[in-house]
Amino acid sequence: MRLEDYWGIGPKTSERLTAALGTERAIEAIESADVRALVDAGLHRGRATRILRRANGEAGMEVLATGDARSVYDDLLGLAADAALTAHAADRIRVLTPLLDRDAVESRLGRVVAARDAWTGLDEADREAVEDAFAAYDEADGSDLAAVETAVALREAGLTDGPFAAVGALDGDRLRDAADALADVRGSIDPAGDLDGDDIEIASGADAELDRLRERLSAARDLADSAFDVLESVRDGSLRDFEALEAATIDHVARETGVEPATVRAAAPDEALDAADFVSGTLRELVVELEAAVDEREAAVAADIRERLGDEPATADASEAETDDAEGTGSDDAEETEEGGDTTVARAAAAVSDAAFLLSLGRFAAENGHVRPTLVDDGIAVRGARNPFLAGDVQPVSYGVGSHSLADASGVASADAPPTGDRVSVLTGANSGGKTTLLETLCAVSLLASMGLPVPADAAEVGAFDRVVFHRRHASFNAGVLESTLKSVVPPLVADGRTLMLVDEFEAITEPGRAADLLNGLVTLTVDRGALGVYVTHLADDLSPLPDAARIDGIFAEGLTNDLDLRVDYQPRFETVGKSTPEFIVSRLVANASDRGVRAGFEHLAGAVGEEAVQRTLSDAQWTANDD
Repeated sequence: MRLEDYWGIGPKTSERLTAALGTERAIEAIESADVRALVDAGLHRGRATRILRRANGEAGMEVLATGDARSVYDDLLGLAADAALTAHAADRIRVLTPLLDRDAVESRLGRVVAARDAWTGLDEADREAVEDAFAAYDEADGSDLAAVETAVALREAGLTDGPFAAVGALDGDRLRDAADALADVRGSIDPAGDLDGDDIEIASGADAELDRLRERLSAARDLADSAFDVLESVRDGSLRDFEALEAATIDHVARETGVEPATVRAAAPDEALDAADFVSGTLRELVVELEAAVDEREAAVAADIRERLGDEPATADASEAETDDAEGTGSDDAEETEEGGDTTVARAAAAVSDAAFLLSLGRFAAENGHVRPTLVDDGIAVRGARNPFLAGDVQPVSYGVGSHSLADASGVASADAPPTGDRVSVLTGANSGGKTTLLETLCAVSLLASMGLPVPADAAEVGAFDRVVFHRRHASFNAGVLESTLKSVVPPLVADGRTLMLVDEFEAITEPGRAADLLNGLVTLTVDRGALGVYVTHLADDLSPLPDAARIDGIFAEGLTNDLDLRVDYQPRFETVGKSTPEFIVSRLVANASDRGVRAGFEHLAGAVGEEAVQRTLSDAQWTANDD
């Protein structure tokens, strides 16, 4: 396969990747979703992420049917990546895509929920130890030694079963031996685990004899680079014959390098043209001999390191875990470890990478109160759902369309139990009442579930959607925006498969009368196509009778707080038309107007919307002691 066959890679990008990585390594990086390799090759991280998403999950990306759906998807993965324990785990999270195989979704959900429970089960000391180990791993740029030490920390924290079975399968004694051996290595060993090559670099301090040889070699090279200065140092005018100069040279070199005089003498040339030739020839040969001695000693120390690292046979549990990964969760959940051998180092590196990935997702779920959704065939329903992008205290809401079991009984609904069976809901209510936020929450829940990730709710049921159409309100009012909006939302609605429609305020893009007609048409089309939909509008009173499979819900503003902020019950009331309650907004404008003329203008509007209601609102805000 050519690099240019991958989405987003043109001739220039292909040339850059080939120059930096070589074609084979570049293809390997793309197939393994290695964001770091592409970034190191010169690609912008965002571009690298987009390429890898398409390369490894192109079919899943088709679920994101609109730009707004893709925006929510990007923001969700950004939040999850912020909880990552390592940079590589963050990269792996950023390239997650919706999964089309329900078994793969269930498998990943199981592993992430187990990781969430494992994370919450750690006491504070163990959690800090794990975080510190991963921080050191990142600081060492994922070195072999850092991977082994992190594996030790995970084992000591008790993360050895379930999603961390690969860590538990490692032999603790071999890990400690590997850590000791790797402490003597500078840089990394072959990442495939092959210890037969000559690429092990011995660190300073690993072997005293090697350190001495290296120091002597360095001193000899310095003298060889300044042979003329050496000659001047030994020729002080008292040396009248060549023999005396030879002896002085050997003594000087031996003293400066720490090499035995006999060794220096053995390196001296038998014949030399003159004194300069003798000095330079002696130093050149000494450097050659010391280089050979260093190489020989490095080979011996490297052989000892290879023996100390050794090979570790895979246990049955680890093999089964790897098989489960490969069959159940996709290549992003378990990295290949078999190629190039099965050493302790290679297995530890793979186990730590997977642990970081799963613990990061588990940490994200734990810190945000996410739960495992129930996967259903058709429908989306949430109880106690929270918008993942809102900080602080957020009122949880319950909502749903389609068939689900979160209702109290068929056709019966309460604040915590949305009605079941309706294909479409039309959501109405107060300005700034959270209608768009609810749409965004449903979009986030559906996308997180499609990626096999827990969702921000107390309970949730999520169907399998081939497309998620999320369309935010866009403040434009012209034929071009109307046309582009219809071209964005209608094709995925009429396509084969299951579609979830989440559409906000059509009246913002055309005149109200025609917007109501279009909304009626979309609701009817949604029901006819067997899709599910939530449509936000202020035009409920202008709609024609809706199909039996559709309902109207409302969000209500309840007044103003003491600070004149709008007080809203964000939980929709089912089968009830919400009111925009403009008297609350006008009341706030009247109260906040500092200019007498402006205040008079707002008071005139108060008369238009109901002066009594405005005055009552202002009085309640000022005198009700129990207001928030």
